[in-house]
Amino acid sequence: MGFRMGIVGLPNVGKSTLFNALTRTAAAQAANFPFCTIEPNVGEVSVPDARLEKLAAIAGSKQIIPTRMTFVDIAGLVRGASKGEGLGNQFLANIRECDAIAHVLRCFEDGDITHVEGRIDPVADAETIETELMLADLESVERRLTALGKKLRGGDQDTLDQDRLLRAALAALEAGKPARTLKIAEDDRKQWRMLQLLTAKPVLFVCNVEEASAASGNSQSARVAEMAAAQGAASVVISARIEEELAQLPEDEALRRWDCTRRAWTA
Repeated sequence: MGFRMGIVGLPNVGKSTLFNALTRTAAAQAANFPFCTIEPNVGEVSVPDARLEKLAAIAGSKQIIPTRMTFVDIAGLVRGASKGEGLGNQFLANIRECDAIAHVLRCFEDGDITHVEGRIDPVADAETIETELMLADLESVERRLTALGKKLRGGDQDTLDQDRLLRAALAALEAGKPARTLKIAEDDRKQWRMLQLLTAKPVLFVCNVEEASAASGNSQSARVAEMAAAQGAASVVISARIEEELAQLPEDEALRRWDCTRRAWTA
């Protein structure tokens, strides 16, 4: 079974650079201006799993087909996207089709790369996007509740369950909390997924740092880690530029370069 991961973030935070590194391509254009990516870049990679070899030996399989991870490099979001600003409508539609979100946050200083807000504050950037997703979900939930109004009189159980879940989501969103903070009973999970709420999707915060901080992060990535922990989410630290450069090299050369870089960090 495949899995679709959407790579999101503000413009110029390193989304396309990360996409190129993950898919080992140079398919995504990375440039120093907003909306460099318009149509989403899509790439697939296989997910290594040592257990497949053992299972294939037991079953006598002639061919091993590992599961696939699809990465979607989505256009940068800006403030007001929930109302259609920038590429807002397209951005939100692309996220809705994904199973999870890799939220790239700029945690590096670079005067040559502009920031749409004119400052480096990854926590504020995360809040900007989260707010836009919650506003979009709020509009969607209110519209669905209105549409369910007449159907509720029939007493259909699926309709009643949908109404109950939508009202729970509405309460969370009105309290300024993403839908993923709700605890959903196992029996409700299928119905919950069918709501396709943007803020119900699991999130991994990706701290994109400068090369010197790739090993242990910096003060900005530490702030993101604290924010993620408070939300029950995970965060990772990478230097997307280094990873992209390594991904373009032959495997043996990439390993040699990586080993040299790692020793330089720990020296």
